[in-house]
Amino acid sequence: MFDARLPVTTVIADRPCAALALARHNGAADELIDRKGYGGFGAAFDRSGYTATVTATLVAHQVDLVAMAGFGTVMTQTVHDAFPDRILNTHPALLPAFPGWHGVRDALAAGVAETGCTVHLATLEMDAGPILAQQVVPVLPGDTEDSLHERIKVAERTLYPATVAWALAELGAGRSIEPPATAARGRGETEEVRR
Repeated sequence: MFDARLPVTTVIADRPCAALALARHNGAADELIDRKGYGGFGAAFDRSGYTATVTATLVAHQVDLVAMAGFGTVMTQTVHDAFPDRILNTHPALLPAFPGWHGVRDALAAGVAETGCTVHLATLEMDAGPILAQQVVPVLPGDTEDSLHERIKVAERTLYPATVAWALAELGAGRSIEPPATAARGRGETEEVRR
């Protein structure tokens, strides 16, 4: 996002990671809201309390659009009420196929010839929101989960910033972020999403 010169003002992480240092380096606010303080990653996790803190932090920073990437927490309705249809997420598969934490592994196990990445509106259900853009990545003979995931990340590094820029332009023009009439699905190159 920083390389695409998007107006990133705030980076929130749910665990210590390199994104926080990257935010500081680029002049954005860096906020660690560690899941450990809310019960961690097990059954004791306080999803409502965690969501309330994340939401309050985003509101305090006057964020217009939320773009999640690698944020391993599904949040409650509170954040969606504060940012209705303004939370984007990216997923390493061509949704609706292979939702969940292991999209790349699941695509390989299914023996598909192609997979890719999807940018969608986040909802309360994981990886089920309206699709904004997709890019196809072929599965090559001998691919491993790591090699395929790396190629998907390359596609995602173009598709996601382009989709975020489009969403910001929509908001700037006073329009809501809505999926195109047909899901944008590029074949090897990014298909721009426009209204």
